[in-house]
Amino acid sequence: MIVWVVVVLIVLFLGYSVGLPAASVTVARFSAPPNRHARVRRRFVVGGFFVSFFGVLMMVFGAWAAGENTRYPIFEWYGNMLVTLMGGGLLLFGLGPFASWLLEIVGQYAERMPLPVRLAARDLAGRRPTTAPAITMTMLATAFCVALTIVAVGVTAMSRADYHPQARPGALLVEHFSAEHADAVRTAIQHELPGVPLVRRDIPSYSGGEYRYFDADTDDVDLPYDTVYEGAVIGDETLLRYLTGDRSTPYDESTAVVVTTADVKVDSVTISYDVTGKDNPLTSKTIPATVAGTVDPQMQTIFVPAAVVRDVGYQLEPHELIVDPSLRRVSADERERLDSRLGGIADAYVERGFQASTGWMAVAAVAFLIALGGALAAGGGKATNLRQRRVLRLAGHGAGATFRWFSASRAGLSALCGTVLGAVAGYPIGTLLFWPWTASVTWNAPSRVPSDTPWPVIVAVVVGLPVLAAGLGGLLPWLRTRMPTARPGARRGM
Repeated sequence: MIVWVVVVLIVLFLGYSVGLPAASVTVARFSAPPNRHARVRRRFVVGGFFVSFFGVLMMVFGAWAAGENTRYPIFEWYGNMLVTLMGGGLLLFGLGPFASWLLEIVGQYAERMPLPVRLAARDLAGRRPTTAPAITMTMLATAFCVALTIVAVGVTAMSRADYHPQARPGALLVEHFSAEHADAVRTAIQHELPGVPLVRRDIPSYSGGEYRYFDADTDDVDLPYDTVYEGAVIGDETLLRYLTGDRSTPYDESTAVVVTTADVKVDSVTISYDVTGKDNPLTSKTIPATVAGTVDPQMQTIFVPAAVVRDVGYQLEPHELIVDPSLRRVSADERERLDSRLGGIADAYVERGFQASTGWMAVAAVAFLIALGGALAAGGGKATNLRQRRVLRLAGHGAGATFRWFSASRAGLSALCGTVLGAVAGYPIGTLLFWPWTASVTWNAPSRVPSDTPWPVIVAVVVGLPVLAAGLGGLLPWLRTRMPTARPGARRGM
């Protein structure tokens, strides 16, 4: 069964990357009339509309089926993704004839526009077998860019909401090492960061492989559960001052400290422990406590001095070694060197806060360039007839400025047609694909959170692409006139 799933995914990928563009461009080519006076056959437009409508219905069904914030079986997730992706493909395929139809409308409504724009619209509409496929490619690339942006922004919002820091911002955290490697880890840190004080967080020793339970609680304050340390932390005064971010925090080795942002008064906390590690009933003990504030709400916890824990019979071992960001900020290069020196016996991590993935931006940029290339291909070429060029020269009183305006208008109009169709298709594809894409297949996956549609980015693409295409369309003819041409016989004698 897994093999068939992989085969289906490969076929789907090839269909989207090769088959869908080829099919859409082919439909745009065959639905295009040979000249601007002929109209697009309405059966192509009506048929494309119904195909696109059916594709939207499939996407709506896929999004609805994956709309619950619950765990989905893996094959059900694949099914929802497949239905939604196929629906998106049908939507784009059905829009193939609309490029010619849109050029027809532009040609009709450009009669009252300035001469360069009017002639550019006529030129695009007059050679639709060539311009319609290029504009369709612009549409496909724009739709992909818009859909990818919508999904990426939504996934980023989910990841940001589910992000849990592991330390104070800027702190170096070294963890996941055994008690036998503790000295080697400390030596490696001191070698790469000489003279930097280390903060040590302790846990009860796992002597004999048996877990020694320990925790602390108080009824005087409700600490949040989404902080760095959900339970009590054990250490000395350096750990306490790391938690609070205040080097002057009072420390007493017999007094616990409730680190919180709440304005409360706490006189005692109750520690619960099982020194035997045999799952015996927990022993409880009340110890004095005070309250201390913190510069970072994520560091709220109950601090218990190591001396108190040893007094009840525990042996302690280091669990984390920390470089307090109040004393030293560790750079990325220093962390990489330390990680290399550790050689796999521990993990080094610098807390930078949530870092959004930006790899999708490179893919979106490639799609943007493909869309731009399609617009320039539709708005360029040597298909402009000599009569139009003569009219442009006369309108420009013998100068080339009017022809450059004509070239800019031609590239801008072709880009506008493609981006409008692409945005119309990309918005529902991205919005509906987000639901099966983010459906949970594991118990630990984050729940969906509200995500705003990136309208500024979409508007920037729809507006910026035609403007950029128009600018390049007008610049290229000017560059050609400035390029030196080889005279006959210049290479004679070589």
